[in-house]
Amino acid sequence: MANIKSQVKRNRQNEARHERNKALRSEMKTRSKNAVDAAEAGDATKAEELLRLAQKRIDMATTKGVLSKNTAARRKSRLTRRVHALLG
Repeated sequence: MANIKSQVKRNRQNEARHERNKALRSEMKTRSKNAVDAAEAGDATKAEELLRLAQKRIDMATTKGVLSKNTAARRKSRLTRRVHALLG
């Protein structure tokens, strides 16, 4: 445990950020998985809607600093290609 006051505060801040980032990453992965599952089921309209929501979450994670810009672009590209390939 830290003895310095500023480090104690820094530890609290880091813990709060860690929880926020973890929640964003988890939701991003869940939405991506939902889009792929809908595409596998063959529901094109639902898959497109879920794909849009997944991309929105990826963009939000980028804005919040959880993902870098290039990582977000790569994930969105791969997800889009996968969903469209499954839909045919």
